[in-house]
Amino acid sequence: HVQLVDSGGGLVQAVGSLRLSCAASGRTVSTYGVGWLRQAPGKKREFVAAISWSGTNTYYVDSVKGRFTISRDNVKNTMYLQMDSLKPEDTAVYYCAANRRGGRMWDRDEYGYWGQGTQVTVSS
Repeated sequence: HVQLVDSGGGLVQAVGSLRLSCAASGRTVSTYGVGWLRQAPGKKREFVAAISWSGTNTYYVDSVKGRFTISRDNVKNTMYLQMDSLKPEDTAVYYCAANRRGGRMWDRDEYGYWGQGTQVTVSS
């Protein structure tokens, strides 16, 4: 059974930066695709970024391309989301998630394991 614990959220001013972390335990996720999704108040949970098990392939929603960087450390069983040039519209609860089959990384329904979420608030 995979357990994910995400952290690193907080309050930051626009154009600032935050780094989210997600630690996996219970079972290694080194062969899983992993990603970050977010949910703003009153909106559906949406895909933000994902990375393949090897780290070779990364995927981003258009609105964060060039600003966010996803990475992973399979030795530490941890993944990260570096968020730069933050905007107020990035405000949301961010969830890390694992996709055992590693396909359709943009599809939230493909993620079977979820962290508890960490709040990111960007002030203007």
